[in-house]
Amino acid sequence: MWRRSLINRVRSSSSSSQAGYRSAWRLQLRAQQQLQLHTSRPVFEVKPFLLADIGEGIRECEIIQWFVQPGAKVQQFDNICEVQSDKASVEISSRYDGVIKKLYYEAGDMATVGKPLVDIDMSESLDDDAPRTADAPVQPASDSARAPLESPAVVHTSTATQTGVGAGGEEDGSRSERHRSLATPAVRRLVKEQGLDITAITGTGKDGRVLKEDVVRYVETGASSAASGSATYAGSAPVMASAQESVVPLTPVQSQMFKMMTKSLTIPHFLYADEATIDRLVALRASINRSLALTGNDRVKKISYMPFFIKAVSAALLDFPVINSRVDLSDEAKPKLVMRPQHNVGVAMDTPTGLLVPNIKNVQDLSILDIAAELGRLQAAGSAGKLGAADLKGGTITVSNIGNVGGTYVAPVIVTSEVAIMGVGRTKVVPAFDEDGAVVPKTVVNFSWSADHRVVDGSTMARMASLVKRYCEEPELLISRLR
Repeated sequence: MWRRSLINRVRSSSSSSQAGYRSAWRLQLRAQQQLQLHTSRPVFEVKPFLLADIGEGIRECEIIQWFVQPGAKVQQFDNICEVQSDKASVEISSRYDGVIKKLYYEAGDMATVGKPLVDIDMSESLDDDAPRTADAPVQPASDSARAPLESPAVVHTSTATQTGVGAGGEEDGSRSERHRSLATPAVRRLVKEQGLDITAITGTGKDGRVLKEDVVRYVETGASSAASGSATYAGSAPVMASAQESVVPLTPVQSQMFKMMTKSLTIPHFLYADEATIDRLVALRASINRSLALTGNDRVKKISYMPFFIKAVSAALLDFPVINSRVDLSDEAKPKLVMRPQHNVGVAMDTPTGLLVPNIKNVQDLSILDIAAELGRLQAAGSAGKLGAADLKGGTITVSNIGNVGGTYVAPVIVTSEVAIMGVGRTKVVPAFDEDGAVVPKTVVNFSWSADHRVVDGSTMARMASLVKRYCEEPELLISRLR
């Protein structure tokens, strides 16, 4: 009897223990399911990506081309678009990981600095990393999600290629993108005005770049073909062509130059010009170039007169720091001068996109060869249209060389962030009298200075110009000032 009672108690205890285990297991499973419901992807706001300041004084720039479309996934440092300011073409890269939701501009529109370029949903970037619950199975990626940048035509061509139908569509698309990117904004604008397809124009520039001459030749070829067809249709009747005026909008560079020069000419200018005899500088330059040819310097093969002129300006600024200042009109009732210790000498350059003024940073700390190397880099970048925003920002004084075109005197216009600019004329050999009255050849160059008469008086500018002239006429003194 007691054995049966003991067995019943053991069975009752075992069943209650198992029931407790089952109850605890259900509670644990329910808690896990509740936790899984809270591990879904967090929801973030769509982040507007703003166009940052890409150059000094630039408030707007043209959208040249987009590298993304809505639905495209981007990561940090991926290129979003290419923009053209008044001074350079710049590729804008993303600062966030996410998916493009909206483009605020079309190609060819003018974007404003500080305004949104695109909307980026950063929550989309967590799709691959977010844990998934049992009731949220993984769905295979659709074709559109796998290839957000492909247009339907390209996707169709790719599919046809896989099935063996047509194999040239993708190459045509890549060639179209290549030609579209290898053209300056001015050329693209001309193509757009003429209603042409840039991919149909054969580029004769470097790497297939489409030049203005290519567009003109293409238009003339089409016009001549149309004229010959009309002549065939009309028989021998003469065709009288009437010349008409055409309206051409300003390029982005011309538009910005229009605004900047209009603003610059509100500054009261005065002009000071002088002539320097640089025979000793000619001899020094020839000696340095012979040495460079013998040593085979990798950085500089040959130097011009410009590095000497730039260094002479910098050396003179040490004695006349006001010429390196800028006017601060943030409080128009109390204008101030901002004295700048660095000598960032701008050099006006004629580039395929127009007049640009990159600057050589910290000339006060550079040697003649250092200046020549940096000048060569800027000239190469300007010719290739690769000048960056850093090259164009921060100038404190400008040197404009018109001598390579052939001019002698110039009245240069001051940049609004500077108070002086020097124009350099053509170097030439002229007959002159020596101390004995004999006629001898002398090498001369003309310097033309413009200054802001609100803060620079004529005598200060004249003394500054005379010191620069002396450094060029007696380069030994200039060398003695090198650090």
